[in-house]
Amino acid sequence: MSTQTKRAYRYRFYPTPEQVRHLARTFGCVRFVYNWGLATRKTAYFQQGKSLSYNDLAVMLPPLKKQYPFLAEVSSVPLQQALRHLERAYVNFFEGRADYPVFKKKRNEQSATYAANAFTWDGSALTLAKMDAPLHIVWHRPLPERAKPSSVTVSRDSAGRYFVSILVREKVTALPVTPKMVGLDLGLKAFVVTSDGEEVANPKYFARDEKRLAKAQRRLARKKKGSKNRGKARAKVARIHARIADCRQDFQHHLSARIIHENQVVCAESLAVKNMVKNSHLAKAISDVGWGEFVRQLDYKAAWYGRTLVKIDQWYPSSKTCSVCKHVLPDLDLAVREWLCPKCGTTHQRDHNAAKNVLTEGLSVLAACGGSVRHAEVRASHAAPVEAGNSGREARSPAL
Repeated sequence: MSTQTKRAYRYRFYPTPEQVRHLARTFGCVRFVYNWGLATRKTAYFQQGKSLSYNDLAVMLPPLKKQYPFLAEVSSVPLQQALRHLERAYVNFFEGRADYPVFKKKRNEQSATYAANAFTWDGSALTLAKMDAPLHIVWHRPLPERAKPSSVTVSRDSAGRYFVSILVREKVTALPVTPKMVGLDLGLKAFVVTSDGEEVANPKYFARDEKRLAKAQRRLARKKKGSKNRGKARAKVARIHARIADCRQDFQHHLSARIIHENQVVCAESLAVKNMVKNSHLAKAISDVGWGEFVRQLDYKAAWYGRTLVKIDQWYPSSKTCSVCKHVLPDLDLAVREWLCPKCGTTHQRDHNAAKNVLTEGLSVLAACGGSVRHAEVRASHAAPVEAGNSGREARSPAL
């Protein structure tokens, strides 16, 4: 069985000097239009009580280009897409998925999106609007046969690297059905502990390069503002950050792909990472491990390949519940790695026990849904009862 889905293929490319200048102008114009649209919407709402939409701003774009002639030097499509992105940012804010939109900065990652009418694709070369030569792309993996890109996003990160993301519609074939099911307990000492007993160590990429990063940041702080040496020092800091992010993402992609390929049902915890990083003692380690991105990858890969992802309630006391008799401890300190069940006498290793409970709870929730969902995000509404005085503190601070 196969399904049609939109899939983005991201490649690095190396622009020519002329392309670098053209992309710099494009990025600047896109940023200018986005910030102008955001300022216009804020002014209209707070001063006049009006809510402007994408169509309202699109009508105002031609007069804006006459007022600022440099906007006509680049393709008009990325400018229109910038207003669409602003509209999406407002929708995400009003629906509770993101914070209020903020102004784009020159030092952050820059990007520009080209719709199908603003680039040419001949099956092997990609040429953007108002460019004479195609992009020199490093094709580390091929696009699907007879792929027709619907949009292209060109970006430059803070380290000065250029990437192109090509969005295509592709047929994804579901993986063969397997009887294997697994529960995942996410932690800090071990990145993942499975209900099968497997432990995947936490690579701690930020901690590995922390001293090098601190040294580069100290050198940056000593450089005179506005000088070329400060720009070089800033680029070095950005390269270290990029290395850490690339290593973390590569590790998570390999692990999430393996888990999805090996198991038909994957049960995981729903962690409120945004609240957990408020713990000043663990914030750095929690940010380094990247639970949210890992679960996000499990989420869309399960949908692609016909697997089922079940997210149990974040308040389910997985670490404090006996996986044998379901007895719930009134409290369990984070330093306790093994504990003895006072009811059945079973000795539990904290993380393995939690993973087993996650699997059991996820399967019970799946059974309550009829077992027919291929991809679900559900709450453990029938979690084990919590004794008085237990507020599920271990759910906010997973196994460390």
